[in-house]
Amino acid sequence: MSALLADPGTLALLCLGLIVAGALIGLLAGLFGVGGGAISVPVFYETFLFMDAPADIAMPLAVGTSLAMIIPTSILSAKTHAEKGALDMPHLRAWALPVTAGVLIGSAVARFAPAEVFQIVFAAVAGLNAFKMLFVRKPWLIREGLPGEPLRGLYGAIVGLLSALMGIGGGAISNLILTLHGWSMHRAVATSAGVGLLIAIPGAIGYVVAGWGKPGLPPDAVGFVSLAALVLTLPTALLTTRRGARLAHALSRETLTRLFGLFLAIVAIRFVIALF
Repeated sequence: MSALLADPGTLALLCLGLIVAGALIGLLAGLFGVGGGAISVPVFYETFLFMDAPADIAMPLAVGTSLAMIIPTSILSAKTHAEKGALDMPHLRAWALPVTAGVLIGSAVARFAPAEVFQIVFAAVAGLNAFKMLFVRKPWLIREGLPGEPLRGLYGAIVGLLSALMGIGGGAISNLILTLHGWSMHRAVATSAGVGLLIAIPGAIGYVVAGWGKPGLPPDAVGFVSLAALVLTLPTALLTTRRGARLAHALSRETLTRLFGLFLAIVAIRFVIALF
């Protein structure tokens, strides 16, 4: 544990920051169907660096902790969107196995990959989505409707793999895939909330296994999952998730798209900076 944390004032500020971050994570989970990982990963990463964790430990620890946190926020977000009638259950059932397979592969990679791998994947996926949402006036459309198997299953595996490496609920990736195939933004966001649950449970378990016995982990960590960070961020995240989901249905399609794009651009820039 860093000597910085021996100072009560510093420790209190760190705890307060995580509590506030939890509220933002929950709001984003409901608003964008992204599980909140796009904000929790950079927040957790900076927190673990502040606690003197090596970068190669801080990044997978941030990703694993984020995936664990996504479990309850995704449950609440998916439930709220389902109540609005926007959750596509047949699509979720079709993606269940390929998404899980992709997540488990990503979790296995996490044990050996350097921090730069996670940062590059995060910046690339977030940046592509941000560019599409902020600067492309005409919708990108591959075709109307998703393809049949095996391509639909391959899409699911890609969503699971990249999400496991990014520590997100898959919303940024599945939203892109679904809107490229003619889905409305509201329907894509709602269904992505359900995808987050498919990703978070096997992802969190996979990161616990991947980090088990790794040197340099903080004392509260179970594999690549920090229990202390979860305890501080989960309560406020759970309080704000439903509010975010309701807000998503109150906004216009264009407003929701632009807000999501701006948010992802900020995240992408953050991780590009981290690479240098």
